[in-house]
Amino acid sequence: MLKFNSFAKSYGSHLILKIDNLTIERGVYWIKGANGSGKSTLLKSIAGFFSFKGSIFLDELNLKKDGVAYRKLVNFADAEPVYPDFLTGYEMIKLFAAAKAAERHQEEKYISEMNMQAYINNPLGTYSSGMLKKLSLVLAFLGKPKLILLDEPLNTIDVESLEVLYKWIEEKHLADNTSFFLSSHQQVDVKRILFKVALLQDNSLKIEM
Repeated sequence: MLKFNSFAKSYGSHLILKIDNLTIERGVYWIKGANGSGKSTLLKSIAGFFSFKGSIFLDELNLKKDGVAYRKLVNFADAEPVYPDFLTGYEMIKLFAAAKAAERHQEEKYISEMNMQAYINNPLGTYSSGMLKKLSLVLAFLGKPKLILLDEPLNTIDVESLEVLYKWIEEKHLADNTSFFLSSHQQVDVKRILFKVALLQDNSLKIEM
């Protein structure tokens, strides 16, 4: 599903991650690692936001050579999302839905289940951190992604919204075989979802069986 070939990411002369050859099968993965281990760097590299040495493949698509097609199938929700203040939440959703070729009205389910109706048409500059996090999660589920990357999604959302997120992950994985990489300092609900653990340690990534 996701394949790394001679992957390396550094900041200047400081090596952050090195993954020589690794194939990760479809599934729901909890990315674990200490602060500074490279969790966000890994997710943003997979999403295509960072340059790196080597190659990342999603099935047959090479991120560097097939960037447009690859990015259409990989969605990302940032730990601390930032959007243009002058756009409304709904305008942001419509822009993202168009870029991801989402089905018409696909967003309505997600807006409703996250209880965003009261403020979805307000400017993003008025949103709290919790509102922005909910918006980022809605965006991450639009289109027909094969892989959804969630960076610290458990932060700044309430208990009810967390339950909704777990439900979305279950539904999307079971219905569409969509894979998830979720980084979190907090304990995830491993009893509810069959998370596999991907451990970031010593500048490398290991899938724990």
